[in-house]
Amino acid sequence: MKDNATLLDRLLDVIEHDIVPKTAAGVAAGNKLFGAAILRKRDLSLVLAETNNELENPLWHGEVHALKRFYELPKEQRPDTKDCIFLATHEPCSLCLSAITWTGFDNFYYLFSHEDSRDSFAIPHDLKILKEVFTLDPGGYNASNEFWKSSSIRGLASALPEADRQAVEARVAKLSATYEALSRAYQEGKTGNDIPLN
Repeated sequence: MKDNATLLDRLLDVIEHDIVPKTAAGVAAGNKLFGAAILRKRDLSLVLAETNNELENPLWHGEVHALKRFYELPKEQRPDTKDCIFLATHEPCSLCLSAITWTGFDNFYYLFSHEDSRDSFAIPHDLKILKEVFTLDPGGYNASNEFWKSSSIRGLASALPEADRQAVEARVAKLSATYEALSRAYQEGKTGNDIPLN
């Protein structure tokens, strides 16, 4: 694995250049703004990037849709999940946490927290389901366990040397503005779609 500054720079590149364009198209069609990507650990090359496709199937959250596409790759082209990094734009919900676990990834990284999904993007379902179904408060799931370790991009950035931290924070601020615009577009266009929890 690369050092954290290099890793975070690459993860933000993938969000900006590979996930955001797919998400913008998905939001324009009426889907939510959640996306994901899978990268190879050895060189941080992109295996694939995807976005939410709940209009086709309410289970196709960004992460689950990425996993669906991953398993549609020919087996000889598909790396082992233990050799991959899983990247989510938003902290995975309970469905996506389970999917990441069942598919054997030993890690995932995310940019926006469950609280961001609720407060900044007006999508409170992740925290509501964790509370109502699993009786867990925000942050109540085990972020490091025998299956995987999760890492917040913002949390990792806070531990970087100042120059690196400031560079990451500037990129995160730019991406936050992009996702705020996507959120507004989704909220304005979701009326009439048949996504159960919109």
